[in-house]
Amino acid sequence: MSKNVIKLFLVLVLVLAMVAGCSSTTVEEPTPADPDVVEPVVEPEPESVMTVGLVTDIGGIDDKSFNQGTWEGIERFAADYELLAEDVKFIQSESDADYLPNLSTFADEELDLIVAPGFLFEDSMIEVSEAYPDQKFLLIDMVVGSENVASAVFAEEEGSFLVGVAAALKAKDAGQDTVAFLGGMDFGLIQKFEAGFEAGVWAVDPDMTVLVDYAGAFNDAQKGQTIASKFYDQGAYIIYHAAGGTGNGAIKEAKDRVQNDEDVWVIGVDKDQYDDGIYEGTKSVILTSMMKRVDVAAYTVCEKVLNDEFSGEILVFSLANGGVSIPAENPNLTDEWVNTILDYSDKVIDGEIAVPVLPARLQ
Repeated sequence: MSKNVIKLFLVLVLVLAMVAGCSSTTVEEPTPADPDVVEPVVEPEPESVMTVGLVTDIGGIDDKSFNQGTWEGIERFAADYELLAEDVKFIQSESDADYLPNLSTFADEELDLIVAPGFLFEDSMIEVSEAYPDQKFLLIDMVVGSENVASAVFAEEEGSFLVGVAAALKAKDAGQDTVAFLGGMDFGLIQKFEAGFEAGVWAVDPDMTVLVDYAGAFNDAQKGQTIASKFYDQGAYIIYHAAGGTGNGAIKEAKDRVQNDEDVWVIGVDKDQYDDGIYEGTKSVILTSMMKRVDVAAYTVCEKVLNDEFSGEILVFSLANGGVSIPAENPNLTDEWVNTILDYSDKVIDGEIAVPVLPARLQ
């Protein structure tokens, strides 16, 4: 082998070695995870527990009375059982012509429960419950004999009796002899408020005068203020209203007069209306309120639906089961008066006092 061949062979070997070295693969070490980087956690979509709809009467959702109290019961239920925000809703009715279509709207959505607060829904509830036999309804203040309608009724006369006692005690203490009752519409249901209030006043002082008038509406605050002004001008010291949004006018009239140094009062209805009567600091023109626990009725039936215990039953809320009462706190009543009121309550519960459901003018 010549020297040239040997040189060529050695060059080829060297070249091949260099190529092999350059083609070697470098293995990178894995980069450690950044401790400050948090991988996103995908939360599962929340599940719907139950759906509830409220159709208001013409008083509106913020009537500070019947509709609002019912809605507060539904909201409390929704919070306790963690319902989704979109699963709890309401429709406001502008007139009684809206009742049936509004109820039907929710029925078409197949909500688990539809609530209608007020006896004015009676005819619409009869019709819609027949049209949607598988839909569950709650009607407050009226009984409809349908298997898919639960009815919640109240002993309004019993609660009104207690605030009548309160009115008479306060009036007597102030040397006054006249109180008044302002009703929304002159129906049998509202007459129970009137009857109980009169009976409570006269249980304390049978010689006291009770003035009575009806506004003919539950959503006319101006009419309520006009009637309240008339009552006060006639010497009424305290007005008890059972008039929904119309009663807000009576509260306004009392606040206006108190701020002009007159001594007048109002008794609220359905819910504790003390805050609605505040006119200076924490002072309020609300003497006390007749608590009609529509919130408890709504909550109770919602819970029955959730627990699969719903039926077309009649639920009665009275003094005996806390369905009607005065507030737990009554800043404008003395402890002595509250104890007297509670003594009367015990007598009603025990049957010692039978509270009438018809007012004196109809007996």
